[in-house]
Amino acid sequence: MRIVFDCRYTRIDRHDGISRYTASLVEELGKLHPVTMLINDHRQLDMLPALPWQLVSSPTSVREPLVALTVNKLKPDVVFTPMQTMGSWGRRYKLLLTVHDLIYYRNRTPPRDLAAPIRGLWRLYHLAWWPQRMLLNRADGVVTVSDTTAGLIAEHNLTHRPVTVIPNAAGVGAVASEPARTAPSTLRLVYMGSFMPYKNVETLVRAVAMMPGAELHLMSRVSDSERTRLSQLAPQAELVFHNGASDEEYQQALRSATALVTASLDEGFGIPLVEAMAAGTPIIVSDIPIFREIGGDAALYFAPTSADGLVAAVATLTSPGEWEHRSDLGRAQSARFTWKSSAERLLALLRKTATR
Repeated sequence: MRIVFDCRYTRIDRHDGISRYTASLVEELGKLHPVTMLINDHRQLDMLPALPWQLVSSPTSVREPLVALTVNKLKPDVVFTPMQTMGSWGRRYKLLLTVHDLIYYRNRTPPRDLAAPIRGLWRLYHLAWWPQRMLLNRADGVVTVSDTTAGLIAEHNLTHRPVTVIPNAAGVGAVASEPARTAPSTLRLVYMGSFMPYKNVETLVRAVAMMPGAELHLMSRVSDSERTRLSQLAPQAELVFHNGASDEEYQQALRSATALVTASLDEGFGIPLVEAMAAGTPIIVSDIPIFREIGGDAALYFAPTSADGLVAAVATLTSPGEWEHRSDLGRAQSARFTWKSSAERLLALLRKTATR
C-alpha cells in the first residue's frame, strides 16, 4: 500500500494546531508504514520527520483544484490530508479529508495571516453548508479530531462518507510520566492560543484583574494593537506577553503555573489542555462540550463569559490537597491522547480505505 501524506499545511517557523497535527501524526505513521510527504516549500522539511517527500504546488495556489494530476504521478493507493480543501479533480487514488472543527460557521472572522483574497474566499465558504458538503462527499472518507466535531458533522448532515475520529495529542516535550508535583507558591496562570475573537481572552484579563498578585502569561504571538487593547481593558491586571514562546519556554511556563486557563467560546479540540495535563498542571477552562470531552473530570469549568466564575475556580485550587489532586487527574486524563495511538488508528483507516 502506497501512502501519501499531505504536509503542505506545515508552518515554516513554529507550529500552529494543524501544523503540529500534521508533523506529529506523519512522524508516528512513518514508524509504522512507508509514507511519502507532500510539501510546497523546502523550509517545511525543518519541521517534519526525515521521510521521503515530493514538492508540489501550495494549497492556496490557483492550481489547487488540479493538484491531483500531479499527485497521480506518485501512484498512491491512498492520500491523507489534514484539511478538507485538497483538490481532487482527476485523482486516481483513494482520498481521506480532515475536518478539525466548524468554528468559522459561527465565528466568521478568518485567520489574520491569510492573504486578503483567501480571507474573502474563506468568508464566502462559511456562509453556507453546501461547499463543505460538496468537498467532503468527493472524498472516500472523512477524519475529524474529536467526538464533539463528529457529532456536529452528523448534526449538519455534512457528508454521507464514513467519519472517523483521529484525536490530537500533546506537543513536543509534554509527557504524562513526570513525577507528582506540588502546588506552586505563586499565582501564575498560562494561556496558550491565538487572540481571535472566539478565543474570548478578554474574560481571562478581567478575571486576573480581580485577583491580587496573579499573573497571566500569554504565550502566543500578539500584535502591538492587540497587546495595547488587552492592557487597556483592565490596567490593574498583571499581563506578561511572551509574543511567541518556544516549546521549551512554554513547557517551563506550564511547570511553574498554577493552572492553564482558557475562556474559548468554541474549539475543535484543545491541544493546550492535553499539554498542560501531561505536564501535571491543572486546567481551568470554559464549560463547552469539546473541553468536557478533553478535560473530563480533571478540569475545573466556568461559564465562558464569567470572570467571576474563573476567579472562583482558581480559588478552588487553594483548598488543601486540591491542586495536587487535579494535577494527578490531569496526568491520567492526558494519557488517553498519544500520537502513537492516533497513528495506529489512521493506519487502520488507510488500509481499510485503500482496499474498500
